[in-house]
Amino acid sequence: MDHSTGHHHGCCQGEHSSRRGFLKLATLGAGVTLMAPMMMSRPALAGSVDTLLLSCMDYRLMGHVASYMNARNMQANYDHVILAGASLGALTDKKPAWGEAFWDHVAVAKELHHIKRVIVMDHRDCGAYKVFLGMDLSPDPAKEAEVHGQYLTKLKAMVKERHPDLEVELLLMGLDGNVEKLAA
Repeated sequence: MDHSTGHHHGCCQGEHSSRRGFLKLATLGAGVTLMAPMMMSRPALAGSVDTLLLSCMDYRLMGHVASYMNARNMQANYDHVILAGASLGALTDKKPAWGEAFWDHVAVAKELHHIKRVIVMDHRDCGAYKVFLGMDLSPDPAKEAEVHGQYLTKLKAMVKERHPDLEVELLLMGLDGNVEKLAA
């Protein structure tokens, strides 16, 4: 105490703040611990999901991708891997770590979540095709579908080779959210 002013300084004032801060943190921690079981979703508690989805990172399509998966009654029932170019991102020589990451995700999704299917969703007007292949395919929709189909088919064959137990579904989404299933 500063005897000339009658005010506390130093450790006593700090102790008061520290005790109050500690009590706030302890209360918050206890609340989070008690709430954690209620915050976990059904799939998280069950430990499995049906599908791993690979899609592109294009911000224009995130809402469409979620809407498509929800329309298939897959809301909160899939793992999601995002790579620029989707199938191309998993296959390109220009970013080999991306392919490694994709395969690691497939293996972990099988082990932890017991997936049965991989859905690969490419999309039209994809910038990754422009960056990695130097091609703007969007002016020719038929050629665009053909080139995407080549990469999608190649990735499907690789998934089936490494994981013959997994189903593989190939999709091509338009910028409007319409999805075409591609046969491979």
